[in-house]
Amino acid sequence: MIKEFKKPDLNAPRCREKVHTVLNKKFVEEFVEKHPQYKNLDISDVRKILNSFHTKLWEHAINNRDGVELPESLGFLFIGTCFSPKKYNTDFGSSIKNDTRIRHRNFESDNFLAKIFYTNYAAKYKFKNRDLWSFSAVREFKRGVAKVYPEKWKIFVQVENGKHITKYLKNALKNDWFKNISENYVVDSLYNEFDLN
Repeated sequence: MIKEFKKPDLNAPRCREKVHTVLNKKFVEEFVEKHPQYKNLDISDVRKILNSFHTKLWEHAINNRDGVELPESLGFLFIGTCFSPKKYNTDFGSSIKNDTRIRHRNFESDNFLAKIFYTNYAAKYKFKNRDLWSFSAVREFKRGVAKVYPEKWKIFVQVENGKHITKYLKNALKNDWFKNISENYVVDSLYNEFDLN
């Protein structure tokens, strides 16, 4: 069944979300008061440092199957493989060319799609109002996932609908712990379990 496709109006009025930023002059002044050894830093230097740190975080999340644990126990970030959505996922590029509504098929990834997951429920130390925290990926992170996912979609954790994310993270942490123990555990050659003396 061919569905009619209404081309989006690119000149229509837009409703933009108000952006709240913490990184401002006041933040840098308070940081310099706490740490006077960084008095030469200005806001552009702090922004460069934060951007490079965040870039390393999301690159690690893309290249590591189990994702990345954020510093200060702020939570976990990982890429998951999900089943195709039940709603009609429109491929806007092909639909505009053909003037008919065409569904995104994801043939490169066998009809699976990537999602970026953030959770703080499996964190070791709970912090105040953690259930109010959310995560919004930057454009570079989304584009990095879109570039890598069609090639490496099988390596990512498959997340089923209705399952808690903490289950997947606990399994990943447990596997890491056992792997670390098996790599670093050294058996004493003089140990004899049958010698009771």
